[in-house]
Parts: sequence; C-alpha cells; structure tokens
Amino acid sequence: MKRKRGTGYLYRPAQRDGSLSNVWMAQYFDTNGKRIRESTKTENEAEARQFLNARLGQLALGQPVTPKADRVRYEDAAKDLREYYKTTGSRDTDEAEKRLRHLDAFFAGMKIAGLGAADVTRYAARRQTAGASNATINREVSVLGRMLKIAYRNGKLFRLPVFPDKLKESAPRSGFFEADQFEAVRRRLPEDLRLAVSLAYTLGWRIDSEILSLERRQVDLKAGTIRLDPGQSKNDDGRIAYLTPELKSLLGAQAARVEAFQKKSGRIIPWLFPYLPGPHLSPRLIGTQRRGFRKAWETACKAAKASGMLRHDFRRTAVRNMVNRGVSERVAMKVTGHRTRSVFDRYHIVSPADLQDVAVKMSATADGHSGG
Repeated sequence: MKRKRGTGYLYRPAQRDGSLSNVWMAQYFDTNGKRIRESTKTENEAEARQFLNARLGQLALGQPVTPKADRVRYEDAAKDLREYYKTTGSRDTDEAEKRLRHLDAFFAGMKIAGLGAADVTRYAARRQTAGASNATINREVSVLGRMLKIAYRNGKLFRLPVFPDKLKESAPRSGFFEADQFEAVRRRLPEDLRLAVSLAYTLGWRIDSEILSLERRQVDLKAGTIRLDPGQSKNDDGRIAYLTPELKSLLGAQAARVEAFQKKSGRIIPWLFPYLPGPHLSPRLIGTQRRGFRKAWETACKAAKASGMLRHDFRRTAVRNMVNRGVSERVAMKVTGHRTRSVFDRYHIVSPADLQDVAVKMSATADGHSGG
C-alpha cells in the first residue's frame, strides 16, 4: 500500500556492531508513492529535520526530488544550461560559450551541491590574475548563477547558494569617434570595410552580428532602405533604416563589386560583405561571408593615430550624433536597436536643444520670471 505523499520521518540506522549511526537518515515517499531513504549527512537532529522538511516542501509543491542530486557535477549542469540557451534562444550561444569556456576550466569535476561563495571568490581571483576585468568576471558569474537556477528547477539542486557581492566595475567606456578621427580611420580601410564602418558610424548597428551578416536582398537602393530581419539582431527585432546619400552611394558601389565577382566566378553570392579575391586570402574563403576584420581595423587605427578605439564605439557615437542633430531618443533607439534608454544615461548623452533650454530657463529666473 502506498504511503500518503508528503509524509516522512528521521531515524539513525543500525551499524554492523549493533550500535546506532551518528548520522541521521531521512525516509519519505515521492510523488509516486515510492519510498526514498536518504542520508541527511548530519549528526545534528535539528539540521536533519530541516533537510527532511525541505524535501517534503518540494514534494508539496509538486517539484521533483532526486536523491542523487548531491552527486550532480558541474558538467551535467553546464550541459543543461547549453541546451536551455539553444532551445529557448534566450542568449546568443556564441557569446555564452565565451563565458562558459572559463567556467568549464575552473569548475569541471565539482559537485554543484557543494558550490558556494568561497568557490566563486576563488574563481574571481584566478580570473583577475589572468587579466580579466571585474565586469567580465561579473558576467561569467551571472552565467554560473543561471546554470544553478536551472539545475534547481530541474530537481538537480536542492538549494541555491548565496554568491558574494558583485565586483566593483570600472566606469563604462565612453569612447566616441569624432568626425575627423573616423574619416582618418575609414580611408585606411579596404573599400568594402569603408562601407561597413560607415553603416556602423551612421546607424549604430553592430558590425559583426548585424552588418557583416547582411545579404544583398536586404538592401533596396531604389527605396533607399536597408533592413535587418527578425532574429538577425541581438534583441531579435527586425529593423529598417533609410539611407543617407553617402551610404546609398557606398552601398551601390559594393553591390556592383559583388555582382561583378558573382558573374566572373559563376557562383551565387548572397552576402553583401563576402570575402573577395585579394592577396594573402585563402581560396576557400573567397565568396563566403566575411566574419570580421580585427587585423585590418587595428592597422588602420594605428596608422590614423587612433589606437585603442573599438568598433563598438560606433554604437554610442551614432546615438550621440543623432541626438546632437535633433533626432529624438525614441527614434534614435529604433534605428540603433537599443531597447532601453540606458545608453543616454550611461554616457551622459543630452541634446544641445535641452542644454540650450536650461540656459533660457535660468536666464528667465535671473530676470525675475518663473520660466514655467
């Protein structure tokens, strides 16, 4: 006969010599009425009672209880997290792998039930020694936290550990491209990359994931538009932007270059930024989607005396330039793909009109008027 779900008790099992063990055992019945016997791993009866009550509480909520959870290792939890990201699409898998690679190297082989604040602190110290910034370490620990939450939800972890406070991060990078600096870098890049950075500088789109992944079909020179398909951007939203005369001219020239190569090679080239024939380029890459241009970028920046500038600086530069030209924050966010206005607060981006309005109101106050 099945015992009623949610009932259980503690006992100290007899040992071979007839004496009772000092460690308490818990017995309870799972949601299917199956008897479960499990060591509480404590000699303290009050702690053992807490252990049993935690199990019974999980059963009362209909949550699965897995006695072997205390033996679940990091690798199993990491596998579940990767499957979660892949299935839900809630995080870019390539970006997640960059974080997980460091976590894997440190936590491999550890039982997740034993992970705690001390382990996270040791991890942070090792990453700092390796040169990682506090911001990077905080993001990696956040991934670990998500991993343990999923393990808890899957019944592979009975309690979530308390992590130490986040590390103090440096002030956010505030690099902006001034117009002359941008032009100095741009003219030292190949023709196709001049277009790529021009799109980034004007529209604030991400170079690697949004611009270099564009296909020719996404450009309509007649309508003067360029678009991102849903799922192509970081936030998965589709996006459309109208082209400036300069961008339209550069896009037309790039489209002509790709079309000429397509006719000459007899291959269908869908990409707007494929690798085109050139010196020191592997034949197997020709015609495929360009994935990046780190070396070309660093060389151009060095020659333009702009070493240290990042391609991601184009996003905040584009937002600032739009606001300075009177584009509203809401519209600027639509173009760049920012979902929140935090970029304006983080980099103190304020329109000149707003600043001028302060002077007008302060002047009115000085003259004895309310300015309201």
